[in-house]
Amino acid sequence: MREVLTLGRYFKKRFGQRVRKIPISLQGFTCPNIDGRVARGGCIYCCNESFSPSLIKINRLDNRVKMHFDLKENPILDSQVAQLREQFFWHADFHKDKFEITKFMIYLQSYTNTYAPFETLKRLFDEALGLPNVVGISIGTRIDCVSDEVLDLLEGYVREGKEVWIEYGIQSIFPQTLELINRGHGIQGAYEQVEKTRKKGVKVCAHLIYGLPKESHEMMIASLREVVRWGIDGIKIHPLYVVSNTKLAKMYKDGEYTPISLEEYTQLVLQSFQEIPESVVIHRISSGAHDDMLIAPKWCFDKNIQMRYIREKLREIGFEY
Repeated sequence: MREVLTLGRYFKKRFGQRVRKIPISLQGFTCPNIDGRVARGGCIYCCNESFSPSLIKINRLDNRVKMHFDLKENPILDSQVAQLREQFFWHADFHKDKFEITKFMIYLQSYTNTYAPFETLKRLFDEALGLPNVVGISIGTRIDCVSDEVLDLLEGYVREGKEVWIEYGIQSIFPQTLELINRGHGIQGAYEQVEKTRKKGVKVCAHLIYGLPKESHEMMIASLREVVRWGIDGIKIHPLYVVSNTKLAKMYKDGEYTPISLEEYTQLVLQSFQEIPESVVIHRISSGAHDDMLIAPKWCFDKNIQMRYIREKLREIGFEY
């Protein structure tokens, strides 16, 4: 039985103990695929609130100030720092009290977390890495939104001994798919960006989505093979699910999109595990929404049900997840 290198096992090996990855969502952050810099409306499936409970509270605040590269000054920076600290200490205290976990990694999750002025990013990253018992940071972003200046900053944290990851939302390597989902960028330059990031000592986690409209199983596995070829350090695979208030929801309602089944998704995961090198960290293979925002497929409502089924099928082919 081959034991899969999950993120939890990676942390245990790296730090000798359990490490909790704490998701953080901050006021004012958005995406160039939403605000018009590269496109408007965001990806057809995008609804950050569906996977980030903290964002619902944040979005009740005054959000007239939006982050972008050319923002001259950031009047909400102190508020963002306060939100970072509040969310961190809530999660850290909870996991320390309930699970006796005492090491943490900050995960800047919602929207594009490098889409802001450099000074804002440096302050937030410094604050995050200065929090008690924080061993590192993981930053969710896009391949077209990370400057050389930011990579140099992250390289400095690596030299200080911090664990630093960038999580690039690749989703698919097929231009027609990226256009269909309104991604706002193509695949050109993705390999070069991954290579540049890794040369700084920053680890790269690639995100892929299985079940995107009009993609065959062969296309999904081709995307996996390509990002593995790039030399990634980690991977997340998500099933696509439909939530309310998205273009994908309208496509589903109009009969233009059929969600992937649990059985189909699991078979793709099984094939993927046979393609992924043992050294690549598996960050996640499940996803879903736990409230009435979820429209379909209903199996994405409960991650525990997903994982019991997927783990059982993985064991049948010799993988212990």
